[in-house]
Amino acid sequence: MGPWPIPTINTALLLTSGVTLTIAHHALLAGQRGKLVFNLFLTVLLGAVFMGFQAYEYMHAYSELNLKLTSGVYGSTFFLLTGFHGFHVTIGAIMLFCIMLRCMKGHFTPKKHFAFEAAAWYWHFVDVVWLGLYVVVYWL
Repeated sequence: MGPWPIPTINTALLLTSGVTLTIAHHALLAGQRGKLVFNLFLTVLLGAVFMGFQAYEYMHAYSELNLKLTSGVYGSTFFLLTGFHGFHVTIGAIMLFCIMLRCMKGHFTPKKHFAFEAAAWYWHFVDVVWLGLYVVVYWL
């Protein structure tokens, strides 16, 4: 599996989602609920698009490259690492979607929003892990 085009697109999607989440956090601190919700929505959408591209990559790898779990060390490692990461992206997107719904209801204030920050830390961690996977799985 090479790094172009889907893995690189997915990297751009996740890095952009980190930016939109940071914008949402600053909007929360400034009390700008509309901007907060919009950027949280963009973050969740970018995560969903990431997962769609990953599903497409899996179908391509399986049908056109004949890469399977039984294809040896690379196949099993590829699907384990990227699949486990994709699972965490899904969990993070669900968490951020729930946070978005809570933001729409006004559950957070600029001074009281630990659940938002915890979900954001998780999302940023998943982003950083992807950068490592991108290098190890697709470039090395």
